[in-house]
Amino acid sequence: MNEPQTVKKPVGQVVREAFKELGETLVAFIKAPRALWGINLPYVLEGLVYFGLLTILGKFCSENVGLTDPQAGFVYSAVTGGITFAMLLLGGVTDKIGVRNSLFLSLTMMMFGRILISLSDTLSLGNGLWSPMFILMSVGLLIMVTAYGLYQPAAYAGVKRYTNPQTAAVGYAVIYALMNLGAFIFGPISSFTRNAFESAFPPNGLGAVLWVLTGITLIAALLSRVIITKRVDRNAVDRVQREANAMKEKGQLKKEPEAKATEESVQQPAGPLEKIDNKKLIWYGMVTVIAVVMWILSMVGILALPSLLMLIVTLGLIVLSTYEYLRHRPDHPFRDVRLVFFIFILIPVQTLFAHNWLTIPYYLDRAFTGTWVSHHFEILSNLNPIIIFVITPIIAGLTARANVYRMMILGTFIMAAPTFLLTLGPIAWVFVVYIVIMSVGEAMWQPRFLQWIAEIAPEGKTGAYMGIGQFPWFLTKVLTGLYSGYFVAEYVPLPETGEPMQTGKMWFIYALIAMVSPVALWLAKSWMVKGMKKGN
Repeated sequence: MNEPQTVKKPVGQVVREAFKELGETLVAFIKAPRALWGINLPYVLEGLVYFGLLTILGKFCSENVGLTDPQAGFVYSAVTGGITFAMLLLGGVTDKIGVRNSLFLSLTMMMFGRILISLSDTLSLGNGLWSPMFILMSVGLLIMVTAYGLYQPAAYAGVKRYTNPQTAAVGYAVIYALMNLGAFIFGPISSFTRNAFESAFPPNGLGAVLWVLTGITLIAALLSRVIITKRVDRNAVDRVQREANAMKEKGQLKKEPEAKATEESVQQPAGPLEKIDNKKLIWYGMVTVIAVVMWILSMVGILALPSLLMLIVTLGLIVLSTYEYLRHRPDHPFRDVRLVFFIFILIPVQTLFAHNWLTIPYYLDRAFTGTWVSHHFEILSNLNPIIIFVITPIIAGLTARANVYRMMILGTFIMAAPTFLLTLGPIAWVFVVYIVIMSVGEAMWQPRFLQWIAEIAPEGKTGAYMGIGQFPWFLTKVLTGLYSGYFVAEYVPLPETGEPMQTGKMWFIYALIAMVSPVALWLAKSWMVKGMKKGN
Protein backbone atom coordinates (compact mmCIF):
# COMPACT_ATOMS: atom_id res chain seq x y z
CA MET A 1 0.00 0.00 0.00
CA ASN A 2 1.49 3.35 -1.08
CA GLU A 3 1.96 6.07 1.51
CA PRO A 4 -0.22 9.16 0.97
CA GLN A 5 1.56 12.02 -0.75
CA THR A 6 2.16 15.10 1.39
CA VAL A 7 2.77 18.63 0.14
CA LYS A 8 6.24 19.72 1.07
CA LYS A 9 6.46 23.13 2.69
CA PRO A 10 9.44 25.48 2.86
CA VAL A 11 11.56 25.09 5.96
CA GLY A 12 10.80 28.64 7.06
CA GLN A 13 7.05 28.05 6.90
CA VAL A 14 7.35 24.81 8.86
CA VAL A 15 9.34 26.60 11.58
CA ARG A 16 6.84 29.48 11.73
CA GLU A 17 3.87 27.11 11.97
CA ALA A 18 5.64 25.04 14.64
CA PHE A 19 6.37 28.08 16.78
CA LYS A 20 2.87 29.49 16.25
CA GLU A 21 1.29 26.25 17.44
CA LEU A 22 3.77 26.03 20.30
CA GLY A 23 3.03 29.61 21.32
CA GLU A 24 -0.74 29.11 21.35
CA THR A 25 -0.38 25.98 23.46
CA LEU A 26 2.05 27.63 25.86
CA VAL A 27 -0.37 30.52 26.42
CA ALA A 28 -3.05 28.03 27.40
CA PHE A 29 -0.53 26.24 29.59
CA ILE A 30 0.54 29.41 31.39
CA LYS A 31 -3.11 30.07 32.21
CA ALA A 32 -3.39 26.55 33.65
CA PRO A 33 -4.40 26.06 37.31
CA ARG A 34 -2.07 27.32 40.04
CA ALA A 35 -1.67 23.78 41.33
CA LEU A 36 0.35 22.89 38.23
CA TRP A 37 3.07 25.29 39.35
CA GLY A 38 3.23 23.29 42.56
CA ILE A 39 4.44 20.47 40.31
CA ASN A 40 6.68 22.47 37.97
CA LEU A 41 8.65 24.68 40.37
CA PRO A 42 9.76 21.80 42.63
CA TYR A 43 10.50 19.77 39.49
CA VAL A 44 13.05 22.35 38.32
CA LEU A 45 14.74 22.19 41.72
CA GLU A 46 14.62 18.40 41.84
CA GLY A 47 16.09 18.20 38.35
CA LEU A 48 18.92 20.40 39.59
CA VAL A 49 19.52 18.22 42.65
CA TYR A 50 19.11 14.81 40.99
CA PHE A 51 21.34 15.39 37.97
CA GLY A 52 23.67 17.46 40.11
CA LEU A 53 24.19 14.56 42.48
CA LEU A 54 24.79 12.21 39.56
CA THR A 55 27.40 14.62 38.18
CA ILE A 56 29.49 14.66 41.37
CA LEU A 57 28.69 11.20 42.78
CA GLY A 58 31.55 9.45 40.99
CA LYS A 59 34.13 12.01 42.11
CA PHE A 60 32.70 11.91 45.63
CA CYS A 61 32.85 8.10 45.81
CA SER A 62 36.40 7.94 44.42
CA GLU A 63 38.02 10.87 46.24
CA ASN A 64 35.98 11.25 49.44
CA VAL A 65 34.57 7.80 50.22
CA GLY A 66 37.73 6.08 48.99
CA LEU A 67 36.15 3.64 46.55
CA THR A 68 37.84 2.41 43.41
CA ASP A 69 36.45 3.65 40.09
CA PRO A 70 34.77 0.27 39.34
CA GLN A 71 33.17 0.30 42.80
CA ALA A 72 31.91 3.84 42.16
CA GLY A 73 30.38 2.55 38.93
CA PHE A 74 28.47 -0.10 40.89
CA VAL A 75 27.09 2.65 43.14
CA TYR A 76 25.86 4.48 40.04
CA SER A 77 24.18 1.30 38.78
CA ALA A 78 22.46 0.75 42.11
CA VAL A 79 21.17 4.35 42.23
CA THR A 80 19.95 4.80 38.65
CA GLY A 81 18.67 1.25 38.22
CA GLY A 82 17.16 1.29 41.70
CA ILE A 83 15.10 4.37 40.88
CA THR A 84 13.51 2.65 37.88
CA PHE A 85 12.81 -0.44 39.97
CA ALA A 86 11.36 1.68 42.79
CA MET A 87 8.98 3.35 40.34
CA LEU A 88 7.68 -0.06 39.32
CA LEU A 89 6.99 -0.91 42.97
CA LEU A 90 5.69 2.43 44.26
CA GLY A 91 3.97 3.88 41.20
CA GLY A 92 0.54 2.85 42.49
CA VAL A 93 0.98 4.46 45.91
CA THR A 94 0.09 7.88 44.47
CA ASP A 95 -3.37 6.59 43.57
CA LYS A 96 -3.94 5.67 47.21
CA ILE A 97 -2.60 8.70 49.09
CA GLY A 98 -3.07 11.38 46.43
CA VAL A 99 -0.74 13.59 44.39
CA ARG A 100 -0.39 16.29 47.05
CA ASN A 101 0.65 13.93 49.84
CA SER A 102 2.87 11.86 47.53
CA LEU A 103 4.86 14.89 46.41
CA PHE A 104 5.46 16.22 49.92
CA LEU A 105 6.25 12.78 51.37
CA SER A 106 8.69 11.87 48.60
CA LEU A 107 10.51 15.23 48.66
CA THR A 108 10.76 15.08 52.47
CA MET A 109 12.20 11.57 52.27
CA MET A 110 14.69 12.68 49.62
CA MET A 111 15.76 15.57 51.83
CA PHE A 112 16.34 13.20 54.77
CA GLY A 113 18.31 10.82 52.55
CA ARG A 114 20.48 13.67 51.29
CA ILE A 115 21.09 14.83 54.86
CA LEU A 116 22.61 11.41 55.56
CA ILE A 117 24.72 11.59 52.40
CA SER A 118 25.99 15.03 53.42
CA LEU A 119 26.69 13.87 56.98
CA SER A 120 28.75 10.96 55.66
CA ASP A 121 31.27 13.53 54.44
CA THR A 122 30.93 16.07 57.26
CA LEU A 123 31.36 13.63 60.15
CA SER A 124 34.80 12.24 60.83
CA LEU A 125 34.20 8.67 59.67
CA GLY A 126 36.60 6.15 58.23
CA ASN A 127 36.39 5.77 54.47
CA GLY A 128 36.71 2.84 52.09
CA LEU A 129 34.36 0.04 51.03
CA TRP A 130 32.05 -1.01 53.91
CA SER A 131 33.41 1.77 56.11
CA PRO A 132 31.04 3.81 58.34
CA MET A 133 31.18 6.60 55.74
CA PHE A 134 30.23 4.22 52.92
CA ILE A 135 27.41 2.67 54.94
CA LEU A 136 25.94 6.06 55.95
CA MET A 137 26.13 7.26 52.34
CA SER A 138 24.51 4.04 51.11
CA VAL A 139 21.62 4.33 53.59
CA GLY A 140 21.04 7.91 52.44
CA LEU A 141 21.11 6.86 48.79
CA LEU A 142 18.68 4.01 49.49
CA ILE A 143 16.19 6.40 51.11
CA MET A 144 16.59 8.82 48.20
CA VAL A 145 16.10 6.07 45.60
CA THR A 146 12.99 4.79 47.37
CA ALA A 147 11.53 8.29 47.59
CA TYR A 148 12.24 8.98 43.93
CA GLY A 149 10.25 5.89 43.01
CA LEU A 150 7.24 7.69 44.52
CA TYR A 151 8.09 11.21 43.35
CA GLN A 152 8.34 10.64 39.58
CA PRO A 153 4.97 8.88 39.19
CA ALA A 154 3.36 11.48 41.49
CA ALA A 155 4.69 14.36 39.39
CA TYR A 156 3.35 12.89 36.14
CA ALA A 157 0.06 12.02 37.82
CA GLY A 158 -0.12 15.65 38.94
CA VAL A 159 0.34 16.88 35.38
CA LYS A 160 -2.52 14.65 34.28
CA ARG A 161 -4.68 15.85 37.19
CA TYR A 162 -4.11 19.58 36.62
CA THR A 163 -4.23 19.83 32.81
CA ASN A 164 -7.10 19.64 30.35
CA PRO A 165 -6.99 17.80 27.00
CA GLN A 166 -5.66 20.95 25.29
CA THR A 167 -2.76 21.54 27.70
CA ALA A 168 -1.89 17.95 28.66
CA ALA A 169 0.66 17.33 25.90
CA VAL A 170 2.61 20.49 26.58
CA GLY A 171 2.30 19.81 30.30
CA TYR A 172 4.26 16.58 29.94
CA ALA A 173 6.75 18.24 27.57
CA VAL A 174 7.32 21.14 29.96
CA ILE A 175 7.96 18.94 32.97
CA TYR A 176 10.60 17.03 30.97
CA ALA A 177 12.15 20.28 29.79
CA LEU A 178 12.19 21.75 33.30
CA MET A 179 14.23 18.84 34.63
CA ASN A 180 16.78 19.44 31.87
CA LEU A 181 16.82 23.14 32.73
CA GLY A 182 17.44 22.32 36.38
CA ALA A 183 20.32 20.02 35.43
CA PHE A 184 22.02 22.88 33.56
CA ILE A 185 21.53 25.37 36.41
CA PHE A 186 23.39 22.99 38.73
CA GLY A 187 26.68 23.50 36.87
CA PRO A 188 27.44 27.09 37.91
CA ILE A 189 26.07 26.55 41.43
CA SER A 190 28.24 23.51 42.06
CA SER A 191 31.34 24.98 40.45
CA PHE A 192 31.18 28.14 42.58
CA THR A 193 30.34 26.28 45.81
CA ARG A 194 32.98 23.59 45.40
CA ASN A 195 35.80 26.03 44.64
CA ALA A 196 34.73 28.54 47.33
CA PHE A 197 34.49 25.99 50.16
CA GLU A 198 37.29 23.60 49.22
CA SER A 199 39.30 24.42 52.34
CA ALA A 200 36.28 24.20 54.66
CA PHE A 201 35.15 20.87 53.20
CA PRO A 202 38.31 18.97 52.27
CA PRO A 203 39.51 17.38 50.11
CA ASN A 204 37.55 18.96 47.25
CA GLY A 205 34.60 21.01 48.54
CA LEU A 206 32.02 18.43 47.48
CA GLY A 207 30.66 18.26 51.04
CA ALA A 208 29.51 21.88 50.70
CA VAL A 209 27.81 21.06 47.38
CA LEU A 210 25.94 18.17 49.02
CA TRP A 211 24.60 20.47 51.77
CA VAL A 212 23.47 22.99 49.15
CA LEU A 213 21.61 20.22 47.31
CA THR A 214 19.99 19.17 50.59
CA GLY A 215 18.82 22.73 51.23
CA ILE A 216 17.38 23.00 47.73
CA THR A 217 15.43 19.78 48.35
CA LEU A 218 13.94 21.35 51.49
CA ILE A 219 12.84 24.38 49.44
CA ALA A 220 11.25 22.09 46.84
CA ALA A 221 9.30 20.22 49.53
CA LEU A 222 8.02 23.44 51.10
CA LEU A 223 7.04 24.90 47.72
CA SER A 224 5.06 21.78 46.91
CA ARG A 225 3.18 21.94 50.20
CA VAL A 226 2.58 25.69 50.20
CA ILE A 227 1.38 25.95 46.59
CA ILE A 228 -0.75 22.78 46.43
CA THR A 229 -3.11 23.26 49.35
CA LYS A 230 -6.27 21.19 49.65
CA ARG A 231 -8.36 24.09 48.36
CA VAL A 232 -6.01 24.77 45.43
CA ASP A 233 -6.07 21.09 44.51
CA ARG A 234 -9.86 20.93 44.63
CA ASN A 235 -10.28 24.15 42.62
CA ALA A 236 -7.80 22.93 39.99
CA VAL A 237 -9.60 19.62 39.52
CA ASP A 238 -12.97 21.38 39.23
CA ARG A 239 -11.59 23.86 36.70
CA VAL A 240 -10.00 21.17 34.54
CA GLN A 241 -13.26 19.24 34.53
CA ARG A 242 -15.22 22.35 33.45
CA GLU A 243 -12.73 23.05 30.66
CA ALA A 244 -12.90 19.45 29.43
CA ASN A 245 -16.72 19.54 29.45
CA ALA A 246 -16.70 22.81 27.50
CA MET A 247 -14.37 21.33 24.90
CA LYS A 248 -16.67 18.33 24.56
CA GLU A 249 -19.67 20.57 23.97
CA LYS A 250 -17.79 22.46 21.27
CA GLY A 251 -16.72 19.19 19.63
CA GLN A 252 -13.04 19.94 20.21
CA LEU A 253 -12.31 16.55 21.74
CA LYS A 254 -11.68 13.69 19.37
CA LYS A 255 -12.74 10.21 20.25
CA GLU A 256 -9.76 8.04 21.06
CA PRO A 257 -9.20 5.74 18.06
CA GLU A 258 -8.33 2.77 20.21
CA ALA A 259 -11.15 3.14 22.73
CA LYS A 260 -13.31 0.50 21.10
CA ALA A 261 -10.41 -1.87 20.65
CA THR A 262 -9.43 -1.41 24.28
CA GLU A 263 -12.94 -2.15 25.48
CA GLU A 264 -13.05 -5.28 23.36
CA SER A 265 -9.63 -6.35 24.57
CA VAL A 266 -10.71 -6.43 28.21
CA GLN A 267 -13.77 -8.60 27.65
CA GLN A 268 -13.49 -11.84 29.54
CA PRO A 269 -13.51 -15.11 27.60
CA ALA A 270 -16.49 -17.39 27.88
CA GLY A 271 -14.62 -20.10 29.77
CA PRO A 272 -12.57 -19.87 32.97
CA LEU A 273 -9.07 -18.41 32.73
CA GLU A 274 -6.29 -20.97 32.66
CA LYS A 275 -4.32 -20.90 35.90
CA ILE A 276 -0.59 -20.51 35.31
CA ASP A 277 1.80 -22.55 37.42
CA ASN A 278 4.56 -20.12 38.42
CA LYS A 279 6.51 -22.41 40.74
CA LYS A 280 9.36 -22.91 38.29
CA LEU A 281 9.45 -19.21 37.49
CA ILE A 282 9.71 -18.30 41.18
CA TRP A 283 12.57 -20.72 41.72
CA TYR A 284 14.39 -19.57 38.58
CA GLY A 285 13.93 -15.97 39.67
CA MET A 286 15.32 -16.58 43.15
CA VAL A 287 18.36 -18.41 41.79
CA THR A 288 18.91 -15.63 39.24
CA VAL A 289 18.91 -12.96 41.96
CA ILE A 290 21.45 -14.98 43.95
CA ALA A 291 23.60 -15.36 40.83
CA VAL A 292 23.50 -11.60 40.17
CA VAL A 293 24.61 -10.87 43.74
CA MET A 294 27.41 -13.44 43.52
CA TRP A 295 28.57 -12.01 40.20
CA ILE A 296 28.73 -8.46 41.61
CA LEU A 297 30.59 -9.69 44.72
CA SER A 298 33.07 -11.53 42.49
CA MET A 299 33.57 -8.35 40.44
CA VAL A 300 34.52 -6.31 43.53
CA GLY A 301 36.75 -9.10 44.85
CA ILE A 302 34.70 -10.14 47.88
CA LEU A 303 34.06 -13.64 46.49
CA ALA A 304 36.97 -15.62 45.06
CA LEU A 305 35.03 -16.74 41.96
CA PRO A 306 35.79 -16.10 38.27
CA SER A 307 33.70 -13.04 37.43
CA LEU A 308 33.40 -14.02 33.74
CA LEU A 309 32.05 -17.45 34.66
CA MET A 310 29.53 -15.90 37.05
CA LEU A 311 28.44 -13.47 34.32
CA ILE A 312 27.81 -16.35 31.89
CA VAL A 313 25.84 -18.24 34.55
CA THR A 314 23.81 -15.12 35.39
CA LEU A 315 22.95 -14.43 31.74
CA GLY A 316 21.96 -18.07 31.24
CA LEU A 317 19.62 -17.94 34.23
CA ILE A 318 18.09 -14.68 32.99
CA VAL A 319 17.37 -16.29 29.60
CA LEU A 320 15.91 -19.37 31.30
CA SER A 321 13.67 -17.28 33.58
CA THR A 322 12.49 -15.17 30.65
CA TYR A 323 11.64 -18.26 28.59
CA GLU A 324 9.72 -19.78 31.48
CA TYR A 325 7.73 -16.57 31.90
CA LEU A 326 6.91 -16.08 28.23
CA ARG A 327 6.00 -19.66 27.30
CA HIS A 328 2.83 -19.42 29.39
CA ARG A 329 1.91 -15.96 28.08
CA PRO A 330 1.42 -16.05 24.30
CA ASP A 331 -0.01 -12.50 24.16
CA HIS A 332 2.84 -10.82 26.03
CA PRO A 333 4.54 -7.94 24.11
CA PHE A 334 7.89 -9.70 24.47
CA ARG A 335 6.56 -12.35 22.09
CA ASP A 336 6.62 -9.64 19.40
CA VAL A 337 10.03 -10.17 17.81
CA ARG A 338 10.08 -6.76 16.11
CA LEU A 339 9.34 -4.96 19.35
CA VAL A 340 12.04 -6.87 21.23
CA PHE A 341 14.58 -6.18 18.50
CA PHE A 342 13.69 -2.50 18.34
CA ILE A 343 13.83 -1.64 22.03
CA PHE A 344 16.94 -3.70 22.77
CA ILE A 345 18.92 -2.58 19.73
CA LEU A 346 18.69 0.97 21.06
CA ILE A 347 20.63 0.05 24.20
CA PRO A 348 24.06 0.64 22.57
CA VAL A 349 23.26 4.24 21.60
CA GLN A 350 21.47 4.82 24.92
CA THR A 351 24.75 4.11 26.72
CA LEU A 352 25.80 7.62 25.65
CA PHE A 353 23.00 8.99 27.85
CA ALA A 354 24.41 7.13 30.83
CA HIS A 355 27.97 8.26 30.07
CA ASN A 356 26.79 11.85 30.61
CA TRP A 357 27.15 11.15 34.34
CA LEU A 358 29.12 7.90 34.41
CA THR A 359 32.12 9.01 32.33
CA ILE A 360 32.04 12.65 31.24
CA PRO A 361 32.50 14.20 34.72
CA TYR A 362 35.55 11.96 35.29
CA TYR A 363 36.85 12.77 31.80
CA LEU A 364 36.54 16.54 32.18
CA ASP A 365 37.92 16.56 35.71
CA ARG A 366 40.91 14.30 35.12
CA ALA A 367 41.87 14.61 31.45
CA PHE A 368 41.80 18.43 31.64
CA THR A 369 43.39 18.65 35.09
CA GLY A 370 44.81 22.06 35.95
CA THR A 371 42.68 23.89 33.37
CA TRP A 372 39.44 25.90 33.49
CA VAL A 373 37.60 22.83 32.21
CA SER A 374 38.66 20.77 35.22
CA HIS A 375 37.92 23.55 37.73
CA HIS A 376 34.38 23.95 36.32
CA PHE A 377 33.69 20.45 35.03
CA GLU A 378 30.09 20.56 36.30
CA ILE A 379 29.18 23.29 33.78
CA LEU A 380 30.44 21.43 30.72
CA SER A 381 29.06 18.13 32.05
CA ASN A 382 25.56 19.60 31.86
CA LEU A 383 25.62 21.27 28.45
CA ASN A 384 23.49 18.50 26.97
CA PRO A 385 20.37 19.25 29.05
CA ILE A 386 20.25 22.96 28.11
CA ILE A 387 20.79 22.16 24.42
CA ILE A 388 17.96 19.62 24.55
CA PHE A 389 15.79 22.18 26.34
CA VAL A 390 16.27 24.68 23.50
CA ILE A 391 16.36 22.61 20.30
CA THR A 392 13.86 19.81 20.90
CA PRO A 393 10.72 21.84 19.99
CA ILE A 394 12.50 23.29 16.92
CA ILE A 395 13.56 19.89 15.61
CA ALA A 396 10.13 18.47 16.40
CA GLY A 397 8.57 21.15 14.21
CA LEU A 398 11.04 20.63 11.38
CA THR A 399 10.63 16.85 11.34
CA ALA A 400 6.94 16.51 12.23
CA ARG A 401 6.10 14.93 8.86
CA ALA A 402 9.27 12.88 8.48
CA ASN A 403 9.15 9.09 8.32
CA VAL A 404 9.43 7.77 11.87
CA TYR A 405 11.78 4.87 11.21
CA ARG A 406 14.01 6.98 8.95
CA MET A 407 14.28 9.54 11.75
CA MET A 408 15.27 6.77 14.18
CA ILE A 409 18.12 5.67 11.90
CA LEU A 410 19.32 9.19 11.15
CA GLY A 411 18.94 10.41 14.73
CA THR A 412 20.81 7.51 16.32
CA PHE A 413 23.57 7.86 13.71
CA ILE A 414 23.98 11.61 14.36
CA MET A 415 24.04 10.91 18.09
CA ALA A 416 26.59 8.07 17.90
CA ALA A 417 28.99 9.20 15.13
CA PRO A 418 30.44 12.34 16.81
CA THR A 419 31.78 10.16 19.63
CA PHE A 420 34.65 9.38 17.25
CA LEU A 421 35.68 13.06 17.54
CA LEU A 422 36.70 12.44 21.15
CA THR A 423 39.34 9.97 19.97
CA LEU A 424 41.39 13.04 18.99
CA GLY A 425 42.18 13.55 22.66
CA PRO A 426 41.12 15.95 25.43
CA ILE A 427 40.49 19.14 23.43
CA ALA A 428 37.89 21.48 24.93
CA TRP A 429 36.35 22.77 21.69
CA VAL A 430 36.15 19.25 20.28
CA PHE A 431 34.21 18.14 23.35
CA VAL A 432 31.76 21.04 22.90
CA VAL A 433 31.26 20.13 19.23
CA TYR A 434 30.63 16.52 20.26
CA ILE A 435 28.00 17.55 22.82
CA VAL A 436 26.19 19.83 20.36
CA ILE A 437 26.01 17.27 17.53
CA MET A 438 25.16 14.42 19.90
CA SER A 439 22.34 16.48 21.42
CA VAL A 440 20.89 17.21 17.97
CA GLY A 441 20.81 13.48 17.26
CA GLU A 442 19.15 12.80 20.60
CA ALA A 443 16.46 15.40 19.89
CA MET A 444 15.83 13.78 16.50
CA TRP A 445 15.22 10.20 17.65
CA GLN A 446 14.30 10.19 21.32
CA PRO A 447 10.81 11.73 20.88
CA ARG A 448 10.15 9.24 18.06
CA PHE A 449 10.99 6.20 20.17
CA LEU A 450 7.62 5.81 21.88
CA GLN A 451 5.84 6.93 18.70
CA TRP A 452 7.30 3.96 16.82
CA ILE A 453 6.32 1.56 19.60
CA ALA A 454 2.77 2.90 19.51
CA GLU A 455 2.60 2.43 15.74
CA ILE A 456 3.70 -1.21 15.75
CA ALA A 457 1.51 -2.14 18.74
CA PRO A 458 -1.60 -4.25 17.96
CA GLU A 459 -4.93 -2.58 18.67
CA GLY A 460 -5.77 -2.60 22.36
CA LYS A 461 -2.17 -3.25 23.47
CA THR A 462 -0.57 0.17 23.10
CA GLY A 463 -0.32 0.71 26.87
CA ALA A 464 1.38 -2.63 27.44
CA TYR A 465 3.84 -2.00 24.61
CA MET A 466 4.68 1.49 25.90
CA GLY A 467 5.38 0.11 29.37
CA ILE A 468 7.67 -2.62 28.05
CA GLY A 469 9.51 0.02 26.02
CA GLN A 470 10.96 1.48 29.23
CA PHE A 471 12.58 -1.78 30.36
CA PRO A 472 15.77 -1.52 28.23
CA TRP A 473 16.50 1.92 29.72
CA PHE A 474 16.61 0.22 33.11
CA LEU A 475 19.08 -2.33 31.72
CA THR A 476 21.14 0.41 30.08
CA LYS A 477 21.62 2.28 33.35
CA VAL A 478 22.52 -0.85 35.29
CA LEU A 479 24.83 -2.50 32.75
CA THR A 480 26.66 0.68 31.73
CA GLY A 481 27.44 1.45 35.36
CA LEU A 482 28.91 -2.00 35.85
CA TYR A 483 31.60 -1.57 33.21
CA SER A 484 32.12 2.21 33.05
CA GLY A 485 34.14 2.26 36.27
CA TYR A 486 36.62 -0.21 34.83
CA PHE A 487 37.05 1.92 31.70
CA VAL A 488 37.55 5.08 33.76
CA ALA A 489 40.19 3.40 35.95
CA GLU A 490 41.93 1.92 32.89
CA TYR A 491 41.86 4.88 30.50
CA VAL A 492 41.24 7.99 32.68
CA PRO A 493 43.13 7.25 35.94
CA LEU A 494 43.65 9.86 38.64
CA PRO A 495 46.57 12.14 37.65
CA GLU A 496 48.36 11.49 40.95
CA THR A 497 48.71 7.79 40.08
CA GLY A 498 51.15 8.71 37.32
CA GLU A 499 49.55 6.23 34.93
CA PRO A 500 49.17 7.37 31.31
CA MET A 501 45.76 8.49 30.08
CA GLN A 502 44.33 6.83 27.00
CA THR A 503 41.07 8.70 26.58
CA GLY A 504 41.09 8.25 22.80
CA LYS A 505 40.96 4.46 23.12
CA MET A 506 38.09 4.65 25.60
CA TRP A 507 35.96 6.90 23.40
CA PHE A 508 36.75 4.81 20.34
CA ILE A 509 35.35 1.74 22.09
CA TYR A 510 32.30 3.69 23.26
CA ALA A 511 31.78 5.01 19.72
CA LEU A 512 31.83 1.49 18.27
CA ILE A 513 29.28 0.37 20.87
CA ALA A 514 26.95 3.30 20.11
CA MET A 515 27.19 2.80 16.33
CA VAL A 516 25.70 -0.69 16.67
CA SER A 517 22.24 0.89 16.98
CA PRO A 518 22.03 2.91 13.74
CA VAL A 519 23.79 0.23 11.70
CA ALA A 520 21.45 -2.51 12.98
CA LEU A 521 18.37 -0.32 12.48
CA TRP A 522 19.47 0.36 8.88
CA LEU A 523 20.13 -3.32 8.14
CA ALA A 524 16.74 -4.34 9.56
CA LYS A 525 14.79 -1.54 7.85
CA SER A 526 12.86 -3.69 5.35
CA TRP A 527 11.85 -6.23 7.98
CA MET A 528 10.88 -3.62 10.57
CA VAL A 529 8.88 -1.37 8.23
CA LYS A 530 7.02 -4.41 6.91
CA GLY A 531 5.53 -5.01 10.36
CA MET A 532 4.61 -1.39 11.00
CA LYS A 533 0.94 -0.89 11.90
CA LYS A 534 0.42 -4.64 11.63
CA GLY A 535 1.45 -5.42 15.17
CA ASN A 536 3.16 -8.68 14.30
